[in-house]
Amino acid sequence: MTFAELVDRVGSKGPFQFLHTVLLGLPILGMANHNLLQIFTASTPSHHCRPPPNASAGPWVLPTGLNGKPETCLRFVYLPNASLPNDTWRATEPCLDGWIYNISDRDSIVTEWDLVCSSNKLKEMAQSVFMAGILIGGLVLGALSDRFGRKPILISSYLLLGASGSGAAFSPAFSIYTVFRFLCGFSISGITLSTTILNVEWVSTRFRAIKSIAVGYFYTIGQFILPGLAYALPQWRWLQLTVSIPFFAFFLLSWWLPESIRWMVLSGRSSEALKTLRQVAVFNGKKEEGEKLSLEELKLNLQKEISLAKAKHSMADLFRTPVLRRVTLCLSLAWFSTGFAYYSLAMGVEEFGVNLYLLQLIFGGVDVPAKFITMVSISYLGRHITEGIVLLLAGGCILALIFVPLDLLTLRTVLAVFGKGCLSGSFSCLFLYTSELYPTVIRQTGMGASNVWARVGSMTAPLVKITGELQFFIPNLIFGTVALLGGSAALFLPETLNRPLPETIEDIEVWSLRAKEPKPEPEAEKSSQRLPLQPREPGPDPS
Repeated sequence: MTFAELVDRVGSKGPFQFLHTVLLGLPILGMANHNLLQIFTASTPSHHCRPPPNASAGPWVLPTGLNGKPETCLRFVYLPNASLPNDTWRATEPCLDGWIYNISDRDSIVTEWDLVCSSNKLKEMAQSVFMAGILIGGLVLGALSDRFGRKPILISSYLLLGASGSGAAFSPAFSIYTVFRFLCGFSISGITLSTTILNVEWVSTRFRAIKSIAVGYFYTIGQFILPGLAYALPQWRWLQLTVSIPFFAFFLLSWWLPESIRWMVLSGRSSEALKTLRQVAVFNGKKEEGEKLSLEELKLNLQKEISLAKAKHSMADLFRTPVLRRVTLCLSLAWFSTGFAYYSLAMGVEEFGVNLYLLQLIFGGVDVPAKFITMVSISYLGRHITEGIVLLLAGGCILALIFVPLDLLTLRTVLAVFGKGCLSGSFSCLFLYTSELYPTVIRQTGMGASNVWARVGSMTAPLVKITGELQFFIPNLIFGTVALLGGSAALFLPETLNRPLPETIEDIEVWSLRAKEPKPEPEAEKSSQRLPLQPREPGPDPS
């Protein structure tokens, strides 16, 4: 008996699965807020140089740029006592006395710590530091969850995110703020990894895609909540605190979540696994089925999983066999390109000249049809076809932005929204696809490594945006090209549609060999070519 069959016996689509999805999904609402928080807490309002203290004693005029608006980073040199020709005061200089901001709408870390002009790169750096925390968290917490369990890492990550997010709200300096944001990213990685693994374990094979997309919709709803919170709380510190406090409640609720059954079996804790299975059976109204299970039956039927616990595995196992090498390399490129391109669009909403709150609602709204279409596609067309198509479409949209004039705001917004929807679908597909491609013995390690590449991409995206100061089209050229490469790589991955989760590295090899087998010939041709003593292939079961 496989683990999937055990889950079916105790109920794979009962009230437990509904409650399990809700408990895992609610924190994802807040995680969306943290991922996209700097859209609002680091918004840059219109600004110009503050006049010198004694500017009222003489003439003072701000220089204007080519667009006819006042320069944001330059002022005229002010020489009230100079006996020079009248036009010498037309020389310009940087803003030596700070800036005046239009903060009628909201304040931000930009206005508080003057992250403009020569310091504007610090704003992008703050987001990169946050993504670096997610990257390091993927490396560290993925290995720790394999050792100590999925549930302890998930619980501690909720607590750390609540504490570090609240700490960021009270930061007295930019450097301290970035440290707390790093810790926020670190904890988000633990939440992502553990949620992904726990989410797909308690349902049958054919419902994995539905449950995975269902949790993904919590992230989508979170994108709707963030603009509303930001509009109601124009002070960035209050907004930061508001999206962090709920994680203390999630920390308490998470104690009701069961530990991963697979992990407990592989860790030699079969008695706890049996107890958990019986509790789920009672919750799903199948108490009798749960009582029929015994420790001896569990160990006998899951002998394969128990024997796997004796083997030691590491990151090197991701490259042990040719098939795993191909899977790891192609997934790495797909994850990197998705994170890289996604945050280029998601964090660049200010560039489209549309109301910030409205555009964020649109960006969140496109996820609703995008994830539904992705769910249908991965359930019928397959995983690797879906992943390849959405990344290729996203890359095409980003490259198309290069050729659309800046004054055609509507068309640019449509392309960006469509591209962002494709990338949201890519994330939804990848979280499910990766958990299906890697076997149980290295699944968390593989998820952690894949997550690292996504965060390398999202960490690099803000830095690539700086290249726009050289030529405006360079960032989109890079983002679009990388997305096309990721989509091409996804087409070389093996298909996992309607296949049980692999347990060992050998299972992956068997998949690959079966995929290479030639398709059976039509029955008429086979009968004419069959030798007299060759037995017939088994036909469909008459029953």
